[in-house]
Amino acid sequence: MTETAPQPARSPLMIMALIGLLFFIFGFVTWLNGPLITFFKLAFTLDDVSAFMVLMVFYMSYLFLALPSAFILKATGMKKGMALGLLVMALGAVLFGQAATHRMFEGALAGLFVIGGGLALLQTAVNPYISIVGPIESAAQRIAVMGICNKFAGILAPIVFGVLVMQGVDSFGAQVEATADPAAKAALLDTFAQKVLWPYMGMAALLALLALLVVKSPLPEIKGSDQEKPSQTGARKSLLAFPHLWLGVVCLFLYVGVEVMAGDAIGTYGAEFGLPLEQTSMFTSLTLGGMLIGYLVGLAVIPKFVSQERYLAFSAMLGILFSIGAFMTQGYVSVGFVAALGFANAMMWPAIFPLGIRNLGRLTEIGSALMIMGICGGALLPQLYVLLKQNMDFQLSFLVVMAPAYAYILFFALWGSRAKVETAA
Repeated sequence: MTETAPQPARSPLMIMALIGLLFFIFGFVTWLNGPLITFFKLAFTLDDVSAFMVLMVFYMSYLFLALPSAFILKATGMKKGMALGLLVMALGAVLFGQAATHRMFEGALAGLFVIGGGLALLQTAVNPYISIVGPIESAAQRIAVMGICNKFAGILAPIVFGVLVMQGVDSFGAQVEATADPAAKAALLDTFAQKVLWPYMGMAALLALLALLVVKSPLPEIKGSDQEKPSQTGARKSLLAFPHLWLGVVCLFLYVGVEVMAGDAIGTYGAEFGLPLEQTSMFTSLTLGGMLIGYLVGLAVIPKFVSQERYLAFSAMLGILFSIGAFMTQGYVSVGFVAALGFANAMMWPAIFPLGIRNLGRLTEIGSALMIMGICGGALLPQLYVLLKQNMDFQLSFLVVMAPAYAYILFFALWGSRAKVETAA
């Protein structure tokens, strides 16, 4: 009789804590993009359209790398895939820190693309992991817990970046504008750009250490095929048999677009009212504060009092109302409505993602990758906004982008998410 090696204890609390740490990390990295837009405008002397390349490059990486990530996960498993994603992010942080310090615009964008690629791999693994590690009916509740970690990091990110990099940015901007000599101006901008080096080198080191922690951790390995029902094994061989997935991809595309608009574009939106730059660079924290409150509310009511679908519909309606409120008001009040969109957006990802991948079985990794590809909405909707506001009022441009997106999310909540239930019967 052979003895089996003892298996490491797999405490649910330990699993949730470690996955929560991963959500904190990619939340911190993701929500740096808002203040990075302001940083890029100053360090590289850019207009809004060029500065919003920060969002374009970062979120387009999901479109190109999410599907390859699914095949990588098939080979490595979700656990090792998470560690690999963290290492890729660490590499991107080094590249970005070095390029931004030397004011190499294309190199800095390349670093952001690599960071986004690592996040694509990490999210392609961690989102279905937290969805299927327990009952799918309570997935939104688990993701809400993860979202609290993510959005708490998002509140901290602009503040930390502001203290380390953007301190005194208003007076610095005035000093740069008042400097006529090109060489002196370049020296000022070089000094400003160098502030990002050590924060990003430190971030790279922490990401590498966390990758090692994940590999050595007792996280159980989970595969999508483990969740497959016997009735699904031979009946469905194509993703075309799951219309709810495709409707969900479009929904996630639009959701991430409006989330990034509310979180990362809020500083640019506030600057249009002539509000101080040192304040507008921190506005992302307001939106993330709203999201944190929204997660706490969602955690309390889903699924005990209301279903994922119904709360998603309620959130979409709030999004439409707050977008109209931002359009109809001015100054800090209008910015307040944009920040309130954080509350409306909070429980959208936790509802949309599990609804999109439910019952995919052996196709979970590929379906998850398609959902993650939808994150490129964070690249395209903000870019659409800055292009529109060149030719029309910026508040009207905001409404034109936001209201139709929330209307589709409402459609998915009321009908699209139910299509999968009927089809998967």
